[in-house]
Amino acid sequence: MTEAVKPKIGSYKRHLLVCTGPRCTPDGASQDLFDSLGEKFKAAGLNEGELRVKRSRVGCFAACKGGPVMCVQPDGTWYYNVTPENMDRIVAQHLVGGKVVDDLVFHQGPNGSEPESA
Repeated sequence: MTEAVKPKIGSYKRHLLVCTGPRCTPDGASQDLFDSLGEKFKAAGLNEGELRVKRSRVGCFAACKGGPVMCVQPDGTWYYNVTPENMDRIVAQHLVGGKVVDDLVFHQGPNGSEPESA
């Protein structure tokens, strides 16, 4: 029996989780979006250094409407309708600038800025 080796991951500021499941976008748009992130991150300076963003594919978020769908952690920000153009907005405004793209958010988790209920 071989001994497990402890994995290593370089530091990052945010982790982008992209749903690439078949119900999110049956035409493969989610996978295409994920595949485009490497170049987008390099162009924006998000592939290394203090702003580095790690990206991962997720099989299903069980939020199948309005895809492509993705989540930015640790911010807890969930985006829908992430077209290539909307991804450019998210990269520039949120991942680089630190400001959520409000019109694309469908849920804001506990670490985000969702107003509390009265």
